Amino acid sequence: MPQAPLPDEMNVYQNAEARFEVAAQKLGLEQGLYRYLKYPKKEITLYIPVGMDNGQLEVFTGYRVLHSTVRGPGKGGIRFAPDVSLDEVRALATWMTWKCGVVNIPFGGAKGGIICDPRKLSKGELERLTRRYTAELADWLGPERDVPAPDIGTGEQVMAWVMDTYSMHVGEATTAVVTGKPIELGGSRGRREATGRGVMICCDKALAKLGIKKEGCRVVIQGFGNVGSLAAQLMQAAGYKIIGLADVGGGLYNERGFDVPKVIDWVYTQKKPLPEFPGGGTKMSARDVLFQPCEIAIPAAIENQITEQNAHQVQARILCEGANGPTTWQADAIVDSKGIFTVPDILGNAGGVTVSYFEWVQDRQGFFWRESEVNDRLLDVMESAFDGVVRYAEAHKVNNRIAAYMLAIDRVASALKLRGIYA
Repeated sequence: MPQAPLPDEMNVYQNAEARFEVAAQKLGLEQGLYRYLKYPKKEITLYIPVGMDNGQLEVFTGYRVLHSTVRGPGKGGIRFAPDVSLDEVRALATWMTWKCGVVNIPFGGAKGGIICDPRKLSKGELERLTRRYTAELADWLGPERDVPAPDIGTGEQVMAWVMDTYSMHVGEATTAVVTGKPIELGGSRGRREATGRGVMICCDKALAKLGIKKEGCRVVIQGFGNVGSLAAQLMQAAGYKIIGLADVGGGLYNERGFDVPKVIDWVYTQKKPLPEFPGGGTKMSARDVLFQPCEIAIPAAIENQITEQNAHQVQARILCEGANGPTTWQADAIVDSKGIFTVPDILGNAGGVTVSYFEWVQDRQGFFWRESEVNDRLLDVMESAFDGVVRYAEAHKVNNRIAAYMLAIDRVASALKLRGIYA
């Protein structure tokens, strides 16, 4: 198997590739399977014309990458952000394949994105952009082909527009074409909280594994979007002490702990900056929050936050990744050398795709579950996946991240061998 060159630390696709290389070599993956799984199945670049509110015509660049359909249809979010790139979308699609493999749900990885700043677009412009993007992809998407979901810069409303546009193209209401939809359009109860709840389940399991008590366990969370804010709320209610919070505006550290529902009200209802939260403690940069003394650090914002330059500053006992790719390949060895127990992103944030799978199942059945049933099933899947990764790590004498990749690659490769290659 060829030895890949060292990745550019900030290139998320090269980071994903580097971990794949290590895991594939540890598994002894045969050359043909290695090549098949290394590359995406399909990639598309779109140039999307949109009539703006001022009467001008703007052309946006969009992407969709389908990495694998070996175990089922593609699954992955649509991201609206100014720094979206094809490499980033490729990496996220690849991670989704392994994430679905880790939690053992019948999807492959996909991802989409549009280069734009959604905060600078009106609701009408966002809708026109979303609908044209969806129309261009109408032949690619579908409940049996590729099922999008929300991601950075998108949410329930964008998913409703995707679902409606696709349904208009195929001539029938097709709720199972996207997940993360409003409840009224076939969304699942528990989906909004699912990624944050999955993070908490992994933290619970990690504490039990290390013999640390939950009560008063200090937690810092970088990122106060859907994942970070809901993880903070759920974890505080469960007995954790949330002492550090951050979002794009900056960070706050308060060793006495935060009243998280009040912070959520301040940021989301009053629409005020997180660092200005009254009595919030010490202000610092969003990145520095991750390096404060704590039992658990949860990066739940964006990629490349823990790097070779700063990994030695991590003071947590447990690192549970709520974001995709927050730790670079080069930082892994430093984190390992400090004895930090890592819950890698493809396990730590897999609660979202797991409940997306439940939503897809419910839509296809036309039968919807109680929220308690969704949460019970999520607990079962996440605990089983956590145990599987830890067992793999111990059996193969590798860290949890490489173990998670090995477990996932093994599942996808086994399915591929059973299917064979159609020619």
